[in-house]
Order: sequence, then structure tokens, then C-alpha cells
Amino acid sequence: MPSVRKWLFAGLLVLVPLIITLWVLDWVVSTLDLTLRILPTSWQPDQLFGMHIPGLGVLFALVVVLTIGALASNIIGNKLVGWWHALLHRIPVVRSIYSGVKQVSDTLFSEKGNAFRKALLVQWPHEGMWTIAFLTGSPAGDVLGHLQSMPGGAEHDEFLSVYVPTTPNPTGGYFVMLRKSACIELQMSVDEALTYIVSMGVIVPGGPKNPQIKVAADGAITPLS
Repeated sequence: MPSVRKWLFAGLLVLVPLIITLWVLDWVVSTLDLTLRILPTSWQPDQLFGMHIPGLGVLFALVVVLTIGALASNIIGNKLVGWWHALLHRIPVVRSIYSGVKQVSDTLFSEKGNAFRKALLVQWPHEGMWTIAFLTGSPAGDVLGHLQSMPGGAEHDEFLSVYVPTTPNPTGGYFVMLRKSACIELQMSVDEALTYIVSMGVIVPGGPKNPQIKVAADGAITPLS
């Protein structure tokens, strides 16, 4: 029985990551294949080839993104994009949603943006407990004024806007503002920090990417030093 339990845990350690990876890839491919529905019925691959070919939606989405990017990069396309933005900003409800989403996307995807460019070590959720966070910017205006006027604050105090992700799903988290002096900049890339968070500390930046493990007779799993 100890050997069977050992083989079971060893098999799960091999299969679970593979199954989850394949499931995520299947979901991405299936979702992008839905983009083919915007084509006329006679142009859809299922009609042209008489069968469904998985993955064509990925290529189609890539071509659409590259085409839009190429058009938006020239003078004429830039003017059309500007006209489109101006039109959306005139629609009351759409204006609020679109402007907010665009500001976030510009910050995240712009080559000049600073969002998620630095990994920080901060005390969260209380003093003495540390976690990894990402720098997203710095507060300004009325928010900064209130922060500096709080008890123990000073006019010259610097604050940072920080995103504290959850584990193992970093897409959820908390937005907080901390004193710059309370944040420690880490010498690791954002990718390394995200890997560290998703793995719940198992994969340490600078350490072995696939740490050896030991499965005890009672089923306990411990990493080998």
C-alpha cells in the first residue's frame, strides 16, 4: 500500500499540471474559434473545408489584431482611431466605461507605461507579515494631499500605488497606497515574481525551476534540499 500511494501521488504530480495546461489551451482555442462567426457563412472554415479545424480562430484573431495595429500606426489610421475615440466619448454611459478601460489598457500595454514593471516586498495585511506586490504608479492630487495630511504624515512624504495579488490566482487582488519607505524593491523580474506567487512559493526565483520532491510512505510531500 505505501508503494501504491507513492505511485499515486507521483502520477498526480505529473498529470495534474499537464491536464490543467491542456484544459486552459483548449479553452483559449475554443474561445478564439468563436471569432470566426463574424465571417459570412460561406467564408467560414466549416463550410469551406467541410470540417471543423481547431485553431483557425487563433490565426484569424492574430491577423485581425496585427491588421488593426498596422492601420492604427499610420497617419490615416491614427486619425480614424482618434475619430472613433471622440465618438465614444460623446455617448454618456459608454464614455465612462470606455475611458476607464482605455486608461488601464494604455497603462498596462503601452511600451512607455510603468505598470507592473517592478516587484515589491510589502507588509500585508498587517505589520510583520510580508508579501509580494507590484508597483502600478503613484497617487496624486487630492488623494496625495489627504495621505500626506494624515497623522504622522508630512508634506514631503512619497507614496506608491501598489497592487497586491492573491495566490494562486494573481488576477484577483487589492489596490493599496503605501509610503515609499515601507516598500522594498526586489531584484527580480515581474515574470519571476508572478511565478513565485502562482506556485505559492514553491518555485523560488534564482532557485531550481523544477524542485525535486520526496513522497513519504504516509503520502506527505516535501521538497528535497
